[in-house]
Amino acid sequence: MIAEIVAIGTELLMGQILDTDAQYLSRRLQSLGISVYYHQTVGDNPQRMRDTIALALSRSDIVITTGGLGPTQDDISKEIAAQLLGLEMRFDEASWQAIRGYFDRLGRECPENNRRQAMFAEGATILPNGCGTAPGCMIEQGGKVVVQLPGPPHEMAAMFDGQVYPRLAEMTGGCIASRYIRTYGIGESHLAQLCAKWIEHETGGVTAAPYCSLGEAQLRITARGESEREALEKIEPVVKEVKALLGDYVYAVLPTSEGSMEEAAGRALTEKGLTVATAESCTGGLVAARLVNYPGISSALHEAHVTYANEAKVKYCGVKEETLARHGAVSEEMAREMAEGLRARSGADIAVATTGIAGPGGGTETKPVGLVYVACADRDGVCVQKLQLTGSRERIRNLSALRALDMIRRAAIRA
Repeated sequence: MIAEIVAIGTELLMGQILDTDAQYLSRRLQSLGISVYYHQTVGDNPQRMRDTIALALSRSDIVITTGGLGPTQDDISKEIAAQLLGLEMRFDEASWQAIRGYFDRLGRECPENNRRQAMFAEGATILPNGCGTAPGCMIEQGGKVVVQLPGPPHEMAAMFDGQVYPRLAEMTGGCIASRYIRTYGIGESHLAQLCAKWIEHETGGVTAAPYCSLGEAQLRITARGESEREALEKIEPVVKEVKALLGDYVYAVLPTSEGSMEEAAGRALTEKGLTVATAESCTGGLVAARLVNYPGISSALHEAHVTYANEAKVKYCGVKEETLARHGAVSEEMAREMAEGLRARSGADIAVATTGIAGPGGGTETKPVGLVYVACADRDGVCVQKLQLTGSRERIRNLSALRALDMIRRAAIRA
């Protein structure tokens, strides 16, 4: 089956709101084995909405619209879909009472124009909204399926997962499950070369595909089954074999493509009951900020310093003035002393330090823009890694922080 997603709202076209709904729906449809060939975005203009939905119906089996279900005059996506399918609109009393109940719970009077939200195409399956006022609907007509969902992401996701996904699963007669093997320290081409036998040839109904993102690479392992459990049973042996092959390049295996190095580092720290301290120059607190994204990091993040000035490196890390004079602030020796000194002064189990030249200026022939040193100190000593990065200031800082987080993760695992 081929699906198409139509996002409705002038605010999307103007760039005021990012369309995360389409991204979410594409991932969920993929797990059902439903192919998404097209994404469209259209403003709140009746004729353009009609043309857009008509085009989607002409080339796709399933059309999912997001937005356009509100109570105002320009919220007419349900009416347009009904017209295109040759269906009359009908008022649903139960939906109207649910909408009024929503306002009652807020202690507010329900405006009369919200009655529009209780109008649906004849024969539509109504999808109650537990998170807002706008119910959705699902229409099956002439071999086509139209699903109309509210625009707010939390409302859309709850309605799709709870009410639409099970219905679509019955239509497709099965599902596709995936596991995402996230790696660090190995490039996409090297990953593809090592895993060629799974990527180039389907094995036992299992396929593999490599993807890359900033500083990382991941391998998606996918299989189809009559149930998710059956699909996962096919996947797990391949995941184990890939993990054994890639070793410590693998930092996580996840059910979705979403995941991060800070989660892996935070999990490793908290599971071991370890503490960490950070001293950052060129990354400017980015390492600590990313660690704080992990819930529960308060038990592990001991202290964090932005030691941009040399005086701060001396004060918080105890680096020697003679080291600064002889080797400079951007050097292996400086990174080593920063990490060693911070660990000693803070009492943390692990300490990381970053120092470098993020650009766009400040580089020299011997110390060019992109030169970064990242050091990690733990009970076994100090490891310093030299990076020679390219790109924008933001890219250099992000890649440096990623390396620091990986060093934290590895140190925690070793402990």
